[in-house]
Amino acid sequence: MVYLSIENDTKDLYLFINSPGGWLILKVAIYDTMQFVQPDVHTICIGLAASMGSFLLAEE
Repeated sequence: MVYLSIENDTKDLYLFINSPGGWLILKVAIYDTMQFVQPDVHTICIGLAASMGSFLLAEE
């Protein structure tokens, strides 16, 4: 996300999620990156979004 936002900071980013959950700290790092980058990050579920995956899906 950081690289893509450096390449073009006006184009929205799309994050496709297929996650059964997982470690909290890893998903929080992704969430922090979503908040840090300049363009809007849109999340799309392409399978399962459970636990922290659903948290990332809801944070748009």
